[in-house]
Amino acid sequence: MNSTTDTPVTVIGLGLMGRALAGAFLKAGHPTTVWNRTPSKADQLVAEGARLAPTVGDALQARSLTIICVTDYQAMHELLGASDGELDGTMLINLTSGDSAQAREAAQWAGQRGARYLDGAIMAVPPAIGTAEAVILHSGPQPDFEAHKSTLDALGTVTYLGPDPGLASLYDVAGLAMMWSVLNAWLQGTALLRTAGVGAATFAPFAQQIAAGVAEWLPGYAEQIDSGSFPAEVSALETDARAMNHLIEESEAVGVNAELPKLIKAMADRSIAAGHGGEQYPVLIEEFSKPRND
Repeated sequence: MNSTTDTPVTVIGLGLMGRALAGAFLKAGHPTTVWNRTPSKADQLVAEGARLAPTVGDALQARSLTIICVTDYQAMHELLGASDGELDGTMLINLTSGDSAQAREAAQWAGQRGARYLDGAIMAVPPAIGTAEAVILHSGPQPDFEAHKSTLDALGTVTYLGPDPGLASLYDVAGLAMMWSVLNAWLQGTALLRTAGVGAATFAPFAQQIAAGVAEWLPGYAEQIDSGSFPAEVSALETDARAMNHLIEESEAVGVNAELPKLIKAMADRSIAAGHGGEQYPVLIEEFSKPRND
Protein backbone atom coordinates (compact mmCIF):
# COMPACT_ATOMS: atom_id res chain seq x y z
CA MET A 1 0.00 0.00 0.00
CA ASN A 2 1.58 3.32 -1.02
CA SER A 3 0.80 6.79 0.28
CA THR A 4 0.90 9.77 -2.02
CA THR A 5 3.58 11.90 -0.34
CA ASP A 6 7.11 11.57 0.94
CA THR A 7 6.40 13.38 4.22
CA PRO A 8 9.13 12.77 6.82
CA VAL A 9 7.95 10.56 9.67
CA THR A 10 9.35 9.89 13.12
CA VAL A 11 8.44 6.71 15.02
CA ILE A 12 9.13 6.64 18.77
CA GLY A 13 8.94 3.18 20.33
CA LEU A 14 10.21 0.11 18.50
CA GLY A 15 8.46 -2.85 19.99
CA LEU A 16 6.97 -5.33 17.54
CA MET A 17 4.25 -2.88 16.57
CA GLY A 18 6.51 0.15 16.41
CA ARG A 19 8.94 -1.64 14.14
CA ALA A 20 6.06 -2.68 11.89
CA LEU A 21 4.84 0.93 11.69
CA ALA A 22 8.28 2.27 10.83
CA GLY A 23 8.79 -0.50 8.28
CA ALA A 24 5.52 0.39 6.54
CA PHE A 25 6.51 4.05 6.27
CA LEU A 26 9.91 3.09 4.85
CA LYS A 27 8.30 0.78 2.32
CA ALA A 28 5.99 3.62 1.24
CA GLY A 29 9.01 5.86 0.61
CA HIS A 30 8.83 8.16 3.61
CA PRO A 31 12.08 9.46 5.12
CA THR A 32 11.81 7.79 8.52
CA THR A 33 13.52 8.67 11.79
CA VAL A 34 13.25 6.20 14.67
CA TRP A 35 14.09 6.21 18.36
CA ASN A 36 13.94 3.50 21.00
CA ARG A 37 15.24 3.17 24.54
CA THR A 38 17.16 0.08 23.38
CA PRO A 39 18.86 1.29 20.17
CA SER A 40 19.63 -2.21 18.88
CA LYS A 41 15.94 -2.70 18.09
CA ALA A 42 16.42 -0.21 15.28
CA ASP A 43 19.21 -2.19 13.54
CA GLN A 44 17.03 -3.76 10.85
CA LEU A 45 15.19 -0.51 10.19
CA VAL A 46 18.47 1.37 9.87
CA ALA A 47 19.65 -1.27 7.40
CA GLU A 48 16.48 -0.55 5.40
CA GLY A 49 17.17 3.19 5.35
CA ALA A 50 15.82 4.62 8.60
CA ARG A 51 17.76 7.23 10.57
CA LEU A 52 18.34 6.38 14.24
CA ALA A 53 17.96 9.47 16.42
CA PRO A 54 20.33 9.52 19.41
CA THR A 55 17.72 11.08 21.73
CA VAL A 56 13.98 11.65 21.85
CA GLY A 57 14.64 15.35 21.57
CA ASP A 58 16.64 14.81 18.40
CA ALA A 59 13.83 12.68 16.95
CA LEU A 60 11.35 15.48 17.61
CA GLN A 61 13.64 18.18 16.21
CA ALA A 62 12.83 16.96 12.70
CA ARG A 63 9.40 18.63 13.01
CA SER A 64 8.07 15.67 11.09
CA LEU A 65 4.87 13.74 11.64
CA THR A 66 5.63 11.91 14.89
CA ILE A 67 4.11 8.56 15.73
CA ILE A 68 4.51 7.29 19.29
CA CYS A 69 3.78 3.66 20.14
CA VAL A 70 5.07 2.74 23.59
CA THR A 71 3.99 0.61 26.56
CA ASP A 72 1.42 2.98 28.05
CA TYR A 73 0.53 6.64 28.47
CA GLN A 74 2.78 7.00 31.50
CA ALA A 75 5.73 5.94 29.34
CA MET A 76 4.67 8.48 26.72
CA HIS A 77 4.59 11.30 29.28
CA GLU A 78 7.97 10.25 30.70
CA LEU A 79 9.58 10.22 27.25
CA LEU A 80 8.05 13.37 25.83
CA GLY A 81 7.89 15.30 29.09
CA ALA A 82 11.67 15.55 29.12
CA SER A 83 11.49 17.18 25.69
CA ASP A 84 8.78 19.79 26.26
CA GLY A 85 10.66 22.42 24.27
CA GLU A 86 10.81 20.20 21.21
CA LEU A 87 7.06 19.52 21.14
CA ASP A 88 6.14 23.00 19.92
CA GLY A 89 4.92 22.67 16.33
CA THR A 90 4.99 18.86 16.35
CA MET A 91 2.14 16.81 14.86
CA LEU A 92 1.89 13.97 17.38
CA ILE A 93 -0.13 10.83 16.69
CA ASN A 94 -0.31 8.58 19.73
CA LEU A 95 -0.93 4.92 18.89
CA THR A 96 -0.22 3.79 22.46
CA SER A 97 -2.93 1.67 24.08
CA GLY A 98 -4.83 3.26 26.95
CA ASP A 99 -8.25 4.48 28.03
CA SER A 100 -10.34 7.40 26.84
CA ALA A 101 -9.61 9.58 29.89
CA GLN A 102 -5.88 9.18 29.31
CA ALA A 103 -6.32 10.09 25.66
CA ARG A 104 -8.23 13.27 26.48
CA GLU A 105 -5.68 14.22 29.12
CA ALA A 106 -2.84 13.58 26.66
CA ALA A 107 -4.50 15.80 24.04
CA GLN A 108 -4.75 18.64 26.54
CA TRP A 109 -1.18 18.05 27.72
CA ALA A 110 0.16 18.11 24.16
CA GLY A 111 -1.82 21.22 23.28
CA GLN A 112 -0.41 23.10 26.27
CA ARG A 113 3.06 22.38 24.87
CA GLY A 114 2.29 23.64 21.41
CA ALA A 115 1.79 20.26 19.72
CA ARG A 116 -1.03 19.10 17.49
CA TYR A 117 -2.45 15.79 18.72
CA LEU A 118 -4.42 12.86 17.38
CA ASP A 119 -5.09 9.77 19.41
CA GLY A 120 -5.31 6.38 17.75
CA ALA A 121 -5.87 2.68 18.17
CA ILE A 122 -4.44 -0.14 16.10
CA MET A 123 -6.94 -2.92 15.38
CA ALA A 124 -4.38 -5.30 13.88
CA VAL A 125 -1.40 -7.51 14.64
CA PRO A 126 2.08 -6.31 13.57
CA PRO A 127 2.35 -8.52 10.44
CA ALA A 128 -0.82 -6.91 9.03
CA ILE A 129 0.54 -3.36 9.20
CA GLY A 130 0.88 -1.92 5.71
CA THR A 131 -2.04 -3.94 4.34
CA ALA A 132 -5.73 -3.13 3.99
CA GLU A 133 -6.47 -5.62 6.78
CA ALA A 134 -4.84 -3.31 9.33
CA VAL A 135 -7.52 -0.95 10.63
CA ILE A 136 -6.11 2.14 12.36
CA LEU A 137 -8.59 4.33 14.23
CA HIS A 138 -8.01 8.04 14.82
CA SER A 139 -9.79 10.71 16.83
CA GLY A 140 -9.09 14.38 17.44
CA PRO A 141 -9.22 17.49 15.24
CA GLN A 142 -10.42 16.49 11.77
CA PRO A 143 -8.24 19.02 9.90
CA ASP A 144 -5.13 17.38 11.41
CA PHE A 145 -6.32 13.95 10.32
CA GLU A 146 -7.15 15.11 6.81
CA ALA A 147 -3.80 16.87 6.48
CA HIS A 148 -1.89 13.66 7.21
CA LYS A 149 -4.23 10.95 5.93
CA SER A 150 -2.21 10.36 2.77
CA THR A 151 0.85 9.61 4.91
CA LEU A 152 -1.07 7.48 7.40
CA ASP A 153 -2.49 5.44 4.51
CA ALA A 154 0.89 3.66 4.44
CA LEU A 155 -0.15 1.85 7.63
CA GLY A 156 -3.41 0.31 6.43
CA THR A 157 -7.07 1.28 6.43
CA VAL A 158 -7.14 4.53 8.37
CA THR A 159 -10.43 5.70 9.82
CA TYR A 160 -11.49 9.00 11.40
CA LEU A 161 -14.03 8.71 14.23
CA GLY A 162 -14.63 12.25 15.45
CA PRO A 163 -13.15 15.24 17.30
CA ASP A 164 -13.23 13.69 20.79
CA PRO A 165 -9.67 12.38 21.37
CA GLY A 166 -11.07 9.58 23.54
CA LEU A 167 -13.15 7.97 20.79
CA ALA A 168 -10.33 5.81 19.39
CA SER A 169 -9.70 4.26 22.81
CA LEU A 170 -13.42 3.67 23.34
CA TYR A 171 -13.78 2.00 19.94
CA ASP A 172 -10.73 -0.09 20.76
CA VAL A 173 -12.18 -1.55 23.95
CA ALA A 174 -15.64 -1.88 22.39
CA GLY A 175 -14.03 -3.94 19.63
CA LEU A 176 -12.24 -6.06 22.21
CA ALA A 177 -15.56 -6.64 23.99
CA MET A 178 -16.99 -7.93 20.71
CA MET A 179 -13.96 -10.10 20.00
CA TRP A 180 -13.81 -11.75 23.40
CA SER A 181 -17.57 -12.20 23.60
CA VAL A 182 -17.70 -14.00 20.25
CA LEU A 183 -14.71 -16.17 21.15
CA ASN A 184 -16.09 -16.98 24.61
CA ALA A 185 -19.45 -17.97 23.16
CA TRP A 186 -17.69 -20.23 20.66
CA LEU A 187 -15.58 -21.78 23.44
CA GLN A 188 -18.73 -22.42 25.51
CA GLY A 189 -20.38 -24.17 22.58
CA THR A 190 -17.21 -26.08 21.75
CA ALA A 191 -16.91 -27.30 25.32
CA LEU A 192 -20.50 -28.54 25.20
CA LEU A 193 -20.07 -30.41 21.90
CA ARG A 194 -16.77 -31.98 22.94
CA THR A 195 -18.67 -33.93 25.58
CA ALA A 196 -20.36 -35.73 22.67
CA GLY A 197 -17.12 -36.25 20.76
CA VAL A 198 -17.59 -33.36 18.33
CA GLY A 199 -14.31 -31.58 17.62
CA ALA A 200 -13.79 -27.82 17.51
CA ALA A 201 -13.01 -27.95 13.78
CA THR A 202 -16.35 -29.65 13.11
CA PHE A 203 -18.30 -27.09 15.11
CA ALA A 204 -16.43 -24.02 13.76
CA PRO A 205 -18.31 -23.66 10.42
CA PHE A 206 -21.69 -23.88 12.15
CA ALA A 207 -20.50 -21.36 14.75
CA GLN A 208 -19.42 -19.00 11.96
CA GLN A 209 -22.87 -19.27 10.42
CA ILE A 210 -24.54 -18.42 13.74
CA ALA A 211 -22.19 -15.50 14.39
CA ALA A 212 -22.80 -14.07 10.91
CA GLY A 213 -26.55 -14.43 11.35
CA VAL A 214 -26.51 -12.62 14.69
CA ALA A 215 -24.38 -9.85 13.16
CA GLU A 216 -27.20 -9.21 10.68
CA TRP A 217 -29.46 -8.28 13.58
CA LEU A 218 -27.24 -5.46 14.85
CA PRO A 219 -28.46 -2.53 12.69
CA GLY A 220 -32.09 -3.18 13.58
CA TYR A 221 -31.31 -3.69 17.25
CA ALA A 222 -29.23 -0.48 17.18
CA GLU A 223 -32.31 1.43 16.01
CA GLN A 224 -34.21 0.13 19.03
CA ILE A 225 -31.43 1.17 21.41
CA ASP A 226 -31.08 4.65 19.91
CA SER A 227 -34.84 5.18 20.00
CA GLY A 228 -35.26 3.71 23.49
CA SER A 229 -38.10 1.48 22.28
CA PHE A 230 -37.82 -2.33 22.37
CA PRO A 231 -40.93 -3.97 20.87
CA ALA A 232 -40.67 -7.77 20.81
CA GLU A 233 -40.65 -8.19 17.05
CA VAL A 234 -38.72 -11.48 17.16
CA SER A 235 -38.63 -12.73 20.73
CA ALA A 236 -39.40 -11.39 24.19
CA LEU A 237 -36.63 -11.27 26.79
CA GLU A 238 -38.57 -13.64 29.07
CA THR A 239 -38.54 -16.21 26.25
CA ASP A 240 -34.78 -15.77 25.82
CA ALA A 241 -34.34 -16.19 29.58
CA ARG A 242 -36.00 -19.62 29.41
CA ALA A 243 -33.52 -20.61 26.70
CA MET A 244 -30.71 -19.36 28.93
CA ASN A 245 -31.93 -21.73 31.62
CA HIS A 246 -31.73 -24.56 29.12
CA LEU A 247 -28.13 -23.67 28.30
CA ILE A 248 -27.21 -23.50 31.99
CA GLU A 249 -28.90 -26.81 32.78
CA GLU A 250 -27.30 -28.58 29.81
CA SER A 251 -23.86 -27.23 30.71
CA GLU A 252 -24.16 -28.41 34.30
CA ALA A 253 -25.55 -31.79 33.26
CA VAL A 254 -22.58 -32.57 31.01
CA GLY A 255 -19.98 -31.11 33.37
CA VAL A 256 -19.21 -27.89 31.47
CA ASN A 257 -18.54 -24.56 33.18
CA ALA A 258 -21.78 -22.55 33.37
CA GLU A 259 -20.44 -19.26 34.78
CA LEU A 260 -20.83 -17.30 31.55
CA PRO A 261 -24.47 -18.18 30.81
CA LYS A 262 -25.31 -17.71 34.50
CA LEU A 263 -23.89 -14.18 34.35
CA ILE A 264 -26.02 -13.26 31.33
CA LYS A 265 -29.07 -14.93 32.88
CA ALA A 266 -28.60 -12.87 36.06
CA MET A 267 -28.63 -9.68 33.99
CA ALA A 268 -31.74 -10.83 32.14
CA ASP A 269 -33.45 -11.67 35.43
CA ARG A 270 -32.78 -8.16 36.75
CA SER A 271 -34.24 -6.65 33.59
CA ILE A 272 -37.31 -8.87 33.77
CA ALA A 273 -37.77 -7.95 37.46
CA ALA A 274 -37.70 -4.30 36.39
CA GLY A 275 -40.64 -4.95 34.07
CA HIS A 276 -38.90 -5.54 30.73
CA GLY A 277 -39.70 -9.23 30.22
CA GLY A 278 -42.04 -8.50 27.32
CA GLU A 279 -39.52 -6.41 25.43
CA GLN A 280 -36.84 -7.50 22.96
CA TYR A 281 -33.30 -8.55 23.90
CA PRO A 282 -31.60 -5.14 23.27
CA VAL A 283 -33.44 -3.79 26.32
CA LEU A 284 -30.52 -5.33 28.24
CA ILE A 285 -28.54 -2.22 27.22
CA GLU A 286 -29.97 -0.73 30.39
CA GLU A 287 -28.21 -3.39 32.47
CA PHE A 288 -24.96 -3.02 30.51
CA SER A 289 -25.11 0.78 30.93
CA LYS A 290 -24.98 0.84 34.70
CA PRO A 291 -22.40 -0.42 37.18
CA ARG A 292 -23.19 -3.48 39.26
CA ASN A 293 -23.52 -2.60 42.93
CA ASP A 294 -22.64 -5.66 44.98
